[in-house]
Amino acid sequence: MAARPAVFGRRLSAVASQPEPDAGGSLLPRIGQQRIGMDAAEALLQPLVALQFDPAKDGQRARGDLAATLERLIDMQLADRSLWIEPAHRRDLVSHFLNRILTAHGVAGNTAFPARMLPRIHAMVMTRIDGAAAARMNRGELARRLTAVVNDILIELGVQLNAEESRRLVTTLLDDMLGLGPLEPLLADDSINDIMVNGPDAIFVERAGRLERVATRFRDNDHVMAIAARIVAKVGRRIDESSPLVDARLLDGSRVNIIIPPLAIDGPTISIRKFARRAIDLDTMARQGNLSMAMAGLLKVAAAARLNILVSGGTGSGKTTLLNALSNNISDDERIVTIEDAAELQLQQPHVVRLETRPANLEGRGEIGTRELLQNALRMRPDRIILGEIRGSEALDMLQAMNTGHDGSLGTIHANRPREALTRLENMVGMAGVHLPLLALRTQIAASVNLIVQIARMRDGVRRITSITEIMGMEGDIIVLNELFAFAVADGDQGGHINGVFRNLGLRPGFSARAAYFGLGEALAAAMAP
Repeated sequence: MAARPAVFGRRLSAVASQPEPDAGGSLLPRIGQQRIGMDAAEALLQPLVALQFDPAKDGQRARGDLAATLERLIDMQLADRSLWIEPAHRRDLVSHFLNRILTAHGVAGNTAFPARMLPRIHAMVMTRIDGAAAARMNRGELARRLTAVVNDILIELGVQLNAEESRRLVTTLLDDMLGLGPLEPLLADDSINDIMVNGPDAIFVERAGRLERVATRFRDNDHVMAIAARIVAKVGRRIDESSPLVDARLLDGSRVNIIIPPLAIDGPTISIRKFARRAIDLDTMARQGNLSMAMAGLLKVAAAARLNILVSGGTGSGKTTLLNALSNNISDDERIVTIEDAAELQLQQPHVVRLETRPANLEGRGEIGTRELLQNALRMRPDRIILGEIRGSEALDMLQAMNTGHDGSLGTIHANRPREALTRLENMVGMAGVHLPLLALRTQIAASVNLIVQIARMRDGVRRITSITEIMGMEGDIIVLNELFAFAVADGDQGGHINGVFRNLGLRPGFSARAAYFGLGEALAAAMAP
């Protein structure tokens, strides 16, 4: 590798003087070292990796050698800063940087190696290595061992491959043994938001709000099932005919749903909602065109002034992303409890308690749902409660929490319009088995929820906040709504991009006095200025 400038005071060649890693492939923590998460480590190391590695040159190196160099670089830089990372996260970090370098070189995403030969070679490899021992190796060491075994097998079969084809073959085997097989390059691609496997030959991804089919393939249904089983095994679950539907989570937090035959008629189906590596805020969303700067200013004030906010939208509209962005405006001195089916929120505050529901076991027992977690959260002295999704009887408990000292709480709901969100809320309260008169129920909703933020994924693939609506109170038996901002669609489009404008409707927010109480009166006035 060509010499590059020293960064952070040491050159890469200094790695040789570092202590040996432990059996798990990571330096053991020492006294005074601080544990660091994968996201923080990636943010710290990304500039250095970009400077030290050139995809055009390093992408041609043997994968095992490149992985080993990355491992040494990570260990050296973390040791210099008295930091330590979990071995599993370290392996994921190496894979992430490795795939980015090779993808940039055009290797990781290329799976053109003759598929007909892969099952035979894979079977021959598995007879020559100890699978249990391989699983304990770090990726670089296993890559080196596999390269030697694969070269022997290719000689036996009389197959000749060039360096790039051989590297792709080893990469495929590594991903099958340590990762998620053909899905690994897709998981490493930051431009992809969702991955959908509809059987071995039909894999789709979502980029920029649009679905597209990719060339990635599994060998057969058994290959898909093997990857599915590996995913659920890591979270202590199983997938088979007796339990054909599973929700799980990858190590990086990505949410996974798996459904297999007999429920899935055409074969095993895997749906992955990727976990965003970078937290997004309202200003970033405004620059992306998801809302206007004035709307961002209003929402910042609303969150900081402890308004109870309901984020409404359809599936895949960006509700969780918006919830994350809103949460950035919560003060660091507040205790926050989050409740989700699969943990996706990325709160940056220091005092956060994350709760996650639990499905029933094989005997149908042990389920802990959202409502039970919410009731328990009320005993945990929270300042705010953030509910990933309101979908059932927990709606009653959430309304009561919002109305009894837990103001500033947030939640999402599936609905296409603000008024429809209120109707759904009414219906879900009914699921709690409490039969309230309609007027009493609507009065409680009006007293509990302050703001409804409607978001939608539009036909051009862009997610936009289409309405910010304030709940003003009751007029008779009707909840009065005050729409402050709306997205107006104009005729025509510009190169497939929807032509429209975010409009300030010129109405004075009813929470102006509350904003002034929190010292945010001027910020609110600036956001609402025409």
